Parts: sequence; structure tokens; C-alpha cells
Amino acid sequence: MPEVFVGLGSNIEPERHLRWALAALERRFGPVRRSDVYRSPPFGFDGPDFLNLVVAFGATAGIEAIEAALSELESSRGRDGRQRAGSRTLDLDLLLYGARVDARQRLPRADVLRYPFVLVPLADLAPELVHPVTGVAIGAAREAAAAGALELRRVAALDAA
Repeated sequence: MPEVFVGLGSNIEPERHLRWALAALERRFGPVRRSDVYRSPPFGFDGPDFLNLVVAFGATAGIEAIEAALSELESSRGRDGRQRAGSRTLDLDLLLYGARVDARQRLPRADVLRYPFVLVPLADLAPELVHPVTGVAIGAAREAAAAGALELRRVAALDAA
């Protein structure tokens, strides 16, 4: 069973929406492992700070079914799927589906190595995980990246609602 990694973020009532998302993900996919939670300023627009974390769980469904479930969860919290930038109640991104590499399905998601608010919590959760394209361990990628380019602050853990 492949391990799935999903990035979670919110900057509108983030504690409430992320707690709800954690509980919803566990109901849908079973137990999840989670990283620490990080606070960071928005990237590419002005707005409130985001809270971000990464979760992992065993894939009991295919990629399309997981993507559909994540989209449904976002929509249920008022997220407009067409919105690409700006504040949001809930952002759920499929980052990795095992070692699957698929450009059409955007796997692995480029954000994994591009943004500290994704890479840092992923490295907390799975530092030995090898990126399926680069062959570099996520923890080593974190060390090599300029993680200081975007200010991240670790915050208290969130419990599922």
C-alpha cells in the first residue's frame, strides 16, 4: 500500500479549519501521521498568516479518488476550486503518492521542493523519504534548501476536531 502525503494550509480561521480537516481525513482514510504545524506569511499576496502542516496515510484508494475527496473537503469549507491565489479556508494538496511519478497528475507535486511551508513540515514527518524524481532524501533537501527565504514559525500542535 503506497504512503500518501498531503499538504494542509489555511489562513482563514486556520485552527478551526485545520482541526476539522484532520478529523475529516481520518474519517475518510483512517489514521494519519502529522507533522508539526508552521505559521508563515502568505506567498504572492497580502493577507493573514497561514498555518501549514503535512499528513501521511496509507493509500486505500487511487489517486483520482484521493484528489476528488480532497477537493470535496475543500469545497465543503467554502473553497472555490478556481481560486489560485489569495486567502483560503482550506487548501489540501496531494504531494506524493508513494514513489509515483506522473506529470499528468502532477506527482510528485513541485511544491514539495519549491516552498519551505511544504518542504519543512514534510521533512519533519518523513526525513528519510526519498523524492521519486531527484533521489534525494527529503531531510537532505530541506537542509540544502534556503528554508530561511520564507519565515516559518513552529506553532503548537493541532488536535483533530
